[in-house]
Amino acid sequence: MNGTPRLRSAYPPTPQTNRRDPSAISPLRKAAPPVRPLENNPEQESPVIPFDVVDPATQRRLAAAAYAALWAWRFMDFWSLLEDDTEAFWQFMKWVLIDLMFMFGLPALRIPWLEWSQPVMWSLFLAHAVLDGMLMFQIFPPVLAWTVGLTKLVYNRELAISERRVKPGEVLHNSSLLLGKQIIHILPEGSATLNPNNEPFCLGGLHKHIDVPLQINQTNPKLIELERIDLDTSEFEMIKITSKQIRKMKSEAKKLSKATDGDSPIILRYQIKRPGMYIMRKVIDETNLEVQTRNTELTVVSCPQARVKPTSKAKCRGELSDVAVEVIGVPPLKMKYRQMVNELEREASFQSIQPDEFVSPLARQQTSDMLVQRDQIDVSWARAQKVIVPLNETLTHSGKWMFSVDEVQDAMGNVVNFRADDRDAPHAVSQELHQAFAVHERPGLSLKIPNIQGSLKVARGDYAQMPIRYKSTGKDTKATSAHTIEYLFTPEEEMLPSGEHSPKAQLKKESLKYTSQKPMISAAGLYTLKFVSNEFCSGEILEPASILLENPPEPDLAIASEKITDRCADNAIGLRVALDMIGSPPFDVDYTIQKRGSKDAESKSKRIDGIRGQLDLTPGEAGHYTYAFIGISDAVYKGHPITSKNLVLEQDVKPSASAHFIDRHGTKEACFGEPISYTIRLQGEAPWSLEYELVHGGRRTKKTIDNIESEEYPISTDHLTNGGEYTLSLSSVTDNVGCKEFLNDEVKFTVRGQRPKASFNSIAGKFDVRSLQGKDVQLPLRLTGRGPWTIKYQNLDHAPKHVTLRSANGHISVNTEGTYKLVEVNDASCPGSIEEASSIFDVVWVPRPSVKVAEGALMELKGSKYEKRAVCEGDEDTFEVSFTGSAPFDAKYEEHIKLEQGTRSMRVKELNVAQTAASIRMDTSLAGTVEYKFTALSDANYDNDPRSPIEPLIVQQRVNSRPTAVFTHPGKNYNYCPADASSLDSIPVKLTGVPPFTLDIEIKHSGNGGTMKPDRISIPNIPSHTHDIRIPAHHLPLGQSNISIRKVRDARGCQSKSSAIPAPKVQVSVHNAPTIAPLESQTDYCVGDRLSFTLAGKAPFSVYYTFEGVEKRAHAPDTTFRRLAELPGAFAITGLADSASQCRNTHVSLRKTIHPLPSARLSKGRTDVKDIHEGGTVEILFEFGGTPPFEFTYTRSENVKKGKKARVLETKVERSEGYEFRALEGREGTYEVVAVRDRWCAVARQGAETAGRVVGSGAAQRLVAN
Repeated sequence: MNGTPRLRSAYPPTPQTNRRDPSAISPLRKAAPPVRPLENNPEQESPVIPFDVVDPATQRRLAAAAYAALWAWRFMDFWSLLEDDTEAFWQFMKWVLIDLMFMFGLPALRIPWLEWSQPVMWSLFLAHAVLDGMLMFQIFPPVLAWTVGLTKLVYNRELAISERRVKPGEVLHNSSLLLGKQIIHILPEGSATLNPNNEPFCLGGLHKHIDVPLQINQTNPKLIELERIDLDTSEFEMIKITSKQIRKMKSEAKKLSKATDGDSPIILRYQIKRPGMYIMRKVIDETNLEVQTRNTELTVVSCPQARVKPTSKAKCRGELSDVAVEVIGVPPLKMKYRQMVNELEREASFQSIQPDEFVSPLARQQTSDMLVQRDQIDVSWARAQKVIVPLNETLTHSGKWMFSVDEVQDAMGNVVNFRADDRDAPHAVSQELHQAFAVHERPGLSLKIPNIQGSLKVARGDYAQMPIRYKSTGKDTKATSAHTIEYLFTPEEEMLPSGEHSPKAQLKKESLKYTSQKPMISAAGLYTLKFVSNEFCSGEILEPASILLENPPEPDLAIASEKITDRCADNAIGLRVALDMIGSPPFDVDYTIQKRGSKDAESKSKRIDGIRGQLDLTPGEAGHYTYAFIGISDAVYKGHPITSKNLVLEQDVKPSASAHFIDRHGTKEACFGEPISYTIRLQGEAPWSLEYELVHGGRRTKKTIDNIESEEYPISTDHLTNGGEYTLSLSSVTDNVGCKEFLNDEVKFTVRGQRPKASFNSIAGKFDVRSLQGKDVQLPLRLTGRGPWTIKYQNLDHAPKHVTLRSANGHISVNTEGTYKLVEVNDASCPGSIEEASSIFDVVWVPRPSVKVAEGALMELKGSKYEKRAVCEGDEDTFEVSFTGSAPFDAKYEEHIKLEQGTRSMRVKELNVAQTAASIRMDTSLAGTVEYKFTALSDANYDNDPRSPIEPLIVQQRVNSRPTAVFTHPGKNYNYCPADASSLDSIPVKLTGVPPFTLDIEIKHSGNGGTMKPDRISIPNIPSHTHDIRIPAHHLPLGQSNISIRKVRDARGCQSKSSAIPAPKVQVSVHNAPTIAPLESQTDYCVGDRLSFTLAGKAPFSVYYTFEGVEKRAHAPDTTFRRLAELPGAFAITGLADSASQCRNTHVSLRKTIHPLPSARLSKGRTDVKDIHEGGTVEILFEFGGTPPFEFTYTRSENVKKGKKARVLETKVERSEGYEFRALEGREGTYEVVAVRDRWCAVARQGAETAGRVVGSGAAQRLVAN
């Protein structure tokens, strides 16, 4: 078995000391296959500490020892928290971290039995964390109160006078004191009812027969007579239901009934197959007596019906629905129907559907429940009648409409549901219950007039589409819908002078398959739309509905020409052609220009808005030109050829000299001191001689350029040094012929008045600025010229930069300290200059703040730290610091505290200073070394920047702990008897600090209402850390005295304050003999009462008493002695002793009498059931136990089934002088006693209200459980 593989968490193998002989192994064991040991299992991890070094058991013991040591350390820290005011939070965090390391580190050692799973480790850690919080924060739950409350829930017992624990409920709630019940039943009379629930019934459709309910109660009928009145003929018919039929109906009713009580009413079902009015006339039972009948009338009518009358399947929008519903049944009828329009459903209903002048007796105020009486045989109102209900609604929406009947109800309440989900719906006629049809939109038609004349012009012989436009009363008409239109046509020659149709106008009809189709028309005349319809609905003709078609004449052209000659040389330079047109303007005249020697003719077109025009043909080059007019177009005819008219002109052209500017568009602008250039084009024979003028400020400057050989020639001005507007004008040109032509072409341009300039603008009259380090600084500029400006500037310590500005008073943004210089400026079009006098600007950073120890401070510099003189714990002390920078200052410093116990902590504090010096209050609340280190500083200019730390400032101070003194046994009560002076023990104390000590104690006396002045005793020169205090007897009066330590001072001069002395004290009690007194003044008690006494002395107490002559001794843990009166008898207190006094008080004599509880029995304590008829009586016997006289209360409640709560109907109170009482009762119900009282005590059931007993000063009554 030693070779069996084991898990890591399994028990370690048991060491084997003796090996068995293999031959001694049982044959059964031999048969088993050998188990090979898993020596090299890769999944099994070896322990951290090998077992051959430390065996598993020793490792577990070491782990347990370490765990116990941690708990000992934990309790030491807990005790130190009780004595010293240290921070509990850091102790709590320390132990949470230690528990975390221990709970998760121990399984990592892989010690057998100590390898836990993750859930176990987390559960253990959380449990230890909760315990750490309870110990370190001194949070102790009320375990004792919880235990007592839980114990009372499970084990609720109380000490009785017999000194044994009893259950108070068994004594207080004794159910045997009130016993017995008397139940009286009154037998009911029999009855028979036709249709007890007034259900409606009808026959017809799927309902071929019905089962009418007949209810019988407390009777066995053998004959039932029904009378039937025919609804159509008003004839009477008598129906007899025999005993055989009744037995069969009762058998079927019992099978269907769920009632188990034999006296419950039975519902018989009688089958009826004919409509009519049925009246129950007589019911005879087995004793041949007539049974009382109720609600003896039932009317069975024909089931209501409905159908929707057929109508057309297609309708037009705006029409009436023309739908009607035929309803058949007993009026007045009700009908529910649905109207669905394009999947949108709406439900509606009709009430009181009946024929005209019809009056139903159901609507009258009847004095009798019978609708038909023997002398008034009129059942015509119950006959089925046919009523037509019109459902005429205006069809306001197009789409699918449907009307369907859902439900019909007649006057009797019979409801027939035609919905598809109703299984009883008459599906055979379901097609008649709804009508569906489609509602179509009406078409609309109008004309689209192309012009304000209202006419359509078409070339003669051409066809045009009639400009019709389709519309609809709803959504757009589908493109696939077919339409039929009709229109009137009157030829132009037959139209009336008023422009209207002639009586002989033709009516034409067109069928169009698509809305994109339009009628084609060509004849001139008046067309008017008359009618439009589609396949479903007729439509409306909208305005405009008339249009006039005209065939205008074809266009034509006639020309006349004259030469254009040069005035100097009399040479022809072109032709001026006059154009006369016929047609519909505007006209486009097409012509060609052909130069002799050129292969291609140049085609041109001239637009003329009227019927006359002029065309100047002036070629720019000399030569023979041919001008041919080839076509004309007007508003109606396009591309009409006129080549047949041979409109051709020829001419030899020799143009005169001329010149004009090419780039004259727009006004140019020249920079100050710069020239400007223009290009001109020249015509005529080269070379040319050109004269031009430059006009500015009223002065003209003439210049001449000779021998110009090129047709395009640039001219440039001199450097322009005067700003303003200039005019460059061409005066004349002379070509090779020598003919001088004067010119009037000119251009205008402007010259900037000055060069753009740039300079720095001053800030407060200076060209330097002081700013915060790293902040953006805006350097102001002054710029002249036209923006935007491009500025080149340079920090003298860095490379040049460029910036573009759009404002003449712009800024340059910089964030580097140094001297900045402007280098170059250019505006939108011209270069500029820099003003040297204001081209330099200096940027200087404001220094950062700093902190240091103020001069004259009482400190000593040791290394990098300032050391302040030592103070006692809690003494006030400060140190001064000074700041440089701009006030106010915000500083942060770290306060590092190293306590004497070795605990370290760190706090960060903030300091707000309005001046350049501040006083810092030093923390002396805890003993140890306190170090103050400034880590952050900001002033009015600079926020703290971690990238630029301040120069460190560290101040250190030693805080000496104050001495303490505590009692060795705080809270202990020292007892003292005045008769024995040696009974007072010494009181030991423990002190901390540097001896010798001086100790002051205070003695406060609780006697005389606490008004006695406390005594103070001073004990000097205590050489050690422990001391025994002996208080003189004359300082201890009778009663209790509280001894507390007022103050203590050690050799270092540190003195503990009264608030620093721990709160625990000791008490010295000087006792007298204890006393006892009753809490109630009465002497008579009942069983179940509690006898309560108050004790004076030192708890616990020993109480001596007798009960029924038997002496007993009881233990009282506090100043109250209470016992439950379990049995009746005599009780007397005989003695008392407490725990502080050695004397027993025997001068006690308190006597009490305990009386038994009264009892009452009804019907010998049993439940007696009596059945009587109406008017009979039952005698009820009441028997009592106790001390007469008796007063008792009994109730009569309703008889209910077991498990249900009965309602109390009556309560009576009676008095009896003896032990028996008899009463006669004849009303049905359950009688029982709920309360009884005798001369001394009273008893009542739980929940019953009775008066308290009158015994002595009055004792409470007892509640008895049911």
